[in-house]
Amino acid sequence: MIILTDPAVAELKTLLAERGDAEEGCGLRIFVEKGGCSGLEYGMKFAPPEPGDATIERDGARVFIDAASADYLRGCTIDFHDGLTGAGFRIHNPNAVRTCGCGSSFEPAPVNAAATEAH
Repeated sequence: MIILTDPAVAELKTLLAERGDAEEGCGLRIFVEKGGCSGLEYGMKFAPPEPGDATIERDGARVFIDAASADYLRGCTIDFHDGLTGAGFRIHNPNAVRTCGCGSSFEPAPVNAAATEAH
């Protein structure tokens, strides 16, 4: 499950309304791709849902995640922060064993780590 914080919901709804995308069923697409300092990096864009997407909806704010990215993002919290160091959506990812300094890329935990710890 992915959690959307109150600030993330508010900002997402504002941005979609400003863009005129709210009525078209668009939302924030969050995905993971190879790259960045730590091996994988987050990507975000406003887009409509695609077949096979997981949809997270809270109070009218929608986030779409493709199947390939879902395992990397499971259990994440999506937040929005507006401060002196910049404004933007932030992903707090419990699946990351290491992140880069700017927080836009991460190294995922090994796939077998959970199975190994269970034994």
